[in-house]
Amino acid sequence: MSKKHMTSGFLTTHVLDTARGVPAAGLTIRLYDLGGGDRKLLAEMVTNADGRTDSPILPKESFSIGTYELIFLAGDYLRASGQGGEEPLFLDIIPILFGVSDPESHYHVPLLLSPFGYSTYRGS
Repeated sequence: MSKKHMTSGFLTTHVLDTARGVPAAGLTIRLYDLGGGDRKLLAEMVTNADGRTDSPILPKESFSIGTYELIFLAGDYLRASGQGGEEPLFLDIIPILFGVSDPESHYHVPLLLSPFGYSTYRGS
């Protein structure tokens, strides 16, 4: 399990549709805690018109050192935006596993998405 204590850090994310040059609105994102060998769903949110979640996907009261997984349901978004193409899609469900080592920091994990590629980074 993740170590829990009072922190000031938190986790945010957003999704940009780089093929169309717009925020990816309406994309479902799930966050899992992978600590201790268990996979525990912590949050499920949908991106707003700005491609962001309305609040941190992991707020400071739940933020802790550990290993996490963000799951982006990209296929549903690509189909809905007319970018789906032939089934099965090249990209459908995109997992990003990452570690949090500094519970006092803001971690921002964005997804830059197109039907045939994606990238991510630790933002600010």
